[in-house]
Amino acid sequence: IQSAELTQSDPAVIKPGNSHTLTCKGSGITFSGYTMHWVRQFSDGRLQWLCSIYNSGNINYHDDVKGRVTATKDDNNNMLTLKMDNMKTEDSAMYYCARDTLIENLSSYDKNKSVISLLFQ
Repeated sequence: IQSAELTQSDPAVIKPGNSHTLTCKGSGITFSGYTMHWVRQFSDGRLQWLCSIYNSGNINYHDDVKGRVTATKDDNNNMLTLKMDNMKTEDSAMYYCARDTLIENLSSYDKNKSVISLLFQ
């Protein structure tokens, strides 16, 4: 039985206007050949897709974060980063990274997700 694990950044408290970088590292799982995603869940349960990182190197961002967020994918180290600039109180959420379960299949997500909690004061 193959075991897969995603290790995430520690929870953080960020002041509005500051920047923060989230990381997601895979162990026993490969990112190469797969589209990777960042999503977040707000305290009311709503989910919001943030971006998709394709094998071609193209990255699509949600309009709510476009220009404030930069995502990277490092296939050699099985690592994703999400750098968020000029953070707002509305960015307070649980952040998840996810891997497509099938290569380039956007309709299905891996059940193993990375969870990062960002809270604001």
